[in-house]
Amino acid sequence: MAKPYASFSSKVIPLPAENVDTDQIVPARFLKVTDKEGLADALFRDWRYEADGGLKEPTFVLDKPGMAGRQILLAGDNFGCGSSREHAPWALVAWGIRAVITSSCADIFRGNSLKNGLLPIIVDAETQRQLFELVAREPDVELTVDLESQVVHLPGDEDLPFDVDPFSKLMLLKGTDELGYLLDKAPEIEAWERRHPARIDTRLDAGT
Repeated sequence: MAKPYASFSSKVIPLPAENVDTDQIVPARFLKVTDKEGLADALFRDWRYEADGGLKEPTFVLDKPGMAGRQILLAGDNFGCGSSREHAPWALVAWGIRAVITSSCADIFRGNSLKNGLLPIIVDAETQRQLFELVAREPDVELTVDLESQVVHLPGDEDLPFDVDPFSKLMLLKGTDELGYLLDKAPEIEAWERRHPARIDTRLDAGT
């Protein structure tokens, strides 16, 4: 079970590239990996590493000095498009990213993210542009993601509201999933079943 999704503050990783698909986030050759924690090195693998394992030049943004430990990815439009694979949010979370801010993302990527502890935050194109300008101007600026209130706190006490599916929000805040939610309801289900014993119809079928 994941940890409950608490409010947090973080500096930002800027990735203005658009139409980043799930194969770029995690190349297909890593789809056999079942250890989520081990996927951190697979994240954007072909953008970060040469075939011999050395870092590419110019260095990809994740590997630049000061990026380690940042938990917010500010991405270009249409992030997470392409094929469905849970490995994409797994790898992002394994690296340490807890929220992705973008102007749009694929529905299936959004669903996979919300089920795996990654919060996609959708903003309009103008807000996205302003955020990229803010990070370019102040590379170490910190934003605060408050899921319970559904806002991103910006510098200067400005709040950026965002939408999230209510049930997904509940699951994130509780640090659980649909199965865990049902298991938590087991005592209530059992109590209801005791109050409503199964009815057995003893009438014989007359064939009419």
